Amino acid sequence: MTYVARSALAGAILLAGLSLSSAAIAQNAEHHDPIEPFNRGVFGFNEVLDTVAFKPLSTIWNTVLPEPVRTGVSNVFGNLDDVFIGANHVLQGRGKDAMTDFSRVLINSTVGLAGLIDVASTQDLQKGEGDFGQTLGVWGAEPGFYVVLPLLGPSTARDTVGRVARVASDPRTYFAPVWSYSSTGLEFVQVKADNVGNANLIDSSSLDKYAFTRNLYLQRRAAIVQSGRDAAGAH
Repeated sequence: MTYVARSALAGAILLAGLSLSSAAIAQNAEHHDPIEPFNRGVFGFNEVLDTVAFKPLSTIWNTVLPEPVRTGVSNVFGNLDDVFIGANHVLQGRGKDAMTDFSRVLINSTVGLAGLIDVASTQDLQKGEGDFGQTLGVWGAEPGFYVVLPLLGPSTARDTVGRVARVASDPRTYFAPVWSYSSTGLEFVQVKADNVGNANLIDSSSLDKYAFTRNLYLQRRAAIVQSGRDAAGAH
């Protein structure tokens, strides 16, 4: 099992324990962050990891590798992600969107050379947005409390369940360890490198990075779930 899988499962176990404090959570529901001291501790831990490991790796990634190579790697993982986006659109009752997602996978996996080239986007098949957390939200699940997961960062109770479902349904989780760790590690670094500009923007624009990141995450997730509800006609 990959380190991302282990982190997600550990987060789920943690959430199960924290759910016992439901009364305290309800009292602080308006803030969505009843375990803020704990979250700030994990946030600080993640910040240290970013500083000593992931930011240097991202700098090396963006400096050493030519842009076509970086784009190709991003496209391959994006192609895999389209499978899960399509599956979630099916679960949300969005058949037309799912057809677009799976058409993207078919075209990019063949004409696009195993996903290295995003040919589908040039054919007016635009990448969608969907995950298991969104699906749960579309069908009425509340976000629950905010939680910061080790390595994985911002989440909610609902989104953490979604993360576990994604890990459990990802074939890479069950690969031989060397391939599982390599693939997951490469994707992790690629995502960090692709978002280094956003991270720098947050660093420079926020006096309280923790609060800024939390609020941004919660607002974005609320918008993603609402867009899914609108598209599915669930509400």
